[in-house]
Amino acid sequence: MVNEFVYCPRLFYLEWIQGEFAHSVDTLEGSVVHRRVDREGGPLPEAAELEPEDRVAARGVLLSAPNLGLIARIDLLEGEGGCVVPVDYKKGAPGREGPWEPDLVQLCVQALILRENGYACDDGYVYYAATKQRFSVQFDDVLVTKSLEALRRLREAATQPIPPPPLIDSPKCPRCSLVGICLPDEVNLLRGVETEQVRRLIPARDEAGPLYVVSQGATVGKQGERLIVRTRDEPEAHVRLIDVSHVALVGNVQMSAQAIRSLIARGALLLHFTYGGWLTAVTSGPNQRNVLLRMAQYRLAGDAKQALALAQAFVWGKIRNQRTLLRRNHRGSPQPAVNELARLTRSARRVETVQSLLGVEGTAARVYFSQFQGMLRSDLAFDFQERNRRPPKDPVNALLSFLYALLLKDCVAATIAASLDPYIGFFHQVHYGRPSLALDLAEEFRPLVGDSTVLTVINNDMIGAGDFVRRGPAWALKDQARRRVVEAYEARMETLITHPLFGYSISYRRVLEVQARLLARVVAGELKGYQPFITR
Repeated sequence: MVNEFVYCPRLFYLEWIQGEFAHSVDTLEGSVVHRRVDREGGPLPEAAELEPEDRVAARGVLLSAPNLGLIARIDLLEGEGGCVVPVDYKKGAPGREGPWEPDLVQLCVQALILRENGYACDDGYVYYAATKQRFSVQFDDVLVTKSLEALRRLREAATQPIPPPPLIDSPKCPRCSLVGICLPDEVNLLRGVETEQVRRLIPARDEAGPLYVVSQGATVGKQGERLIVRTRDEPEAHVRLIDVSHVALVGNVQMSAQAIRSLIARGALLLHFTYGGWLTAVTSGPNQRNVLLRMAQYRLAGDAKQALALAQAFVWGKIRNQRTLLRRNHRGSPQPAVNELARLTRSARRVETVQSLLGVEGTAARVYFSQFQGMLRSDLAFDFQERNRRPPKDPVNALLSFLYALLLKDCVAATIAASLDPYIGFFHQVHYGRPSLALDLAEEFRPLVGDSTVLTVINNDMIGAGDFVRRGPAWALKDQARRRVVEAYEARMETLITHPLFGYSISYRRVLEVQARLLARVVAGELKGYQPFITR
């Protein structure tokens, strides 16, 4: 952590104080480089028992220095003549002038720990695996003073409630494993800091994706590093664990304890749905990260003025996107509805209570859905009159409800990944079992993802009137149709779009994650307000 603080105070804060972490190629390769020296081996006599003729060669030595408040695992400790020499292994390459400053300070801190434990330690080595070079480092007064000053500033930074500002246009950011959590360029732009450009430092798409199990009676087990999905009438399906971001279990699906533990160990979520598509439970590991952020979220949710400001952003973003979808897809000329939605967008930003905002949102929904039929092909046998649910009373509403449930589970996953509590919202009030914050985040994406997918599957003949079953007044999708809808939804979520604020191309699923991370920065007090995702 001392190394990380000298390298980037924000990286230190995110990882050490807030408990955030994400692997990258560099961190994984670094763990391979350290594999040998991480294994404890070789004796280390007490300092008082160390004789001049003793030779020391110990690996993975864990020592603490209570007076300094430090603890370290020293990769390799060599010594003879009564002195010990720490050797620190690094995956990468040195700088033009030798070891990097964070590496020098880290090694010096190890020497200070050794000295507090009574060992004589005057020099050490930094080994860079990329170039196979070993650099000697003298622990002179200048380096010791610099290291102690870094410790002082580290402890001071650790007491601050808000992380230090992101680095500006820094070359350190692209290779940082936490860049997708930190979002340095995006946060700086929203803070009003001038930058050359907003760099896309995160992948456009996730390599891992969701696994849906919708066949009733299916079982999910684990074999090696793969999940095995077994059904009565279909061949086994094999999915690599590394390719799974989360698992959606729809209806009566069983999963083995071994499969559950393996997914949880990788940070993946299990989301449980009823057969009708209602999200009923979320299985995850202990939520240990960033307790301070969730405490701030609870305080913010209890502040009526600040909660209203966030709720307004969610609602006006949703209305703006509804208006855009109508203008792009309506067969006729719904100008009165478009004008009314524009007026309601302005009203959403002026209301003074959440109750008034609920009224604006409800009015906008009635205006928008009154024109929804005009976005469907006129030659198809789908008749949509109004939005209804619990249960949906026509095929279009059945599609909307199912797709909103899929969107909600992705918003739950995004809020949990951002270390937020998905059940404490700002627009949607707290209600038992309702993921209110995930519903808040979903608002601006309902038109762009859910409604857009409905238009795609109906207007492109992917779903027909025969793909639904009617039970009394309620309508539901049949199994095979449900799979096609899931495929269309996933295609939409993987669609690359140009971010209207940041200017780079990413998928809708990645946009969800970015928005959740930016919401977290607002909750932490780093950004003044939440900027919803709005397409032009």
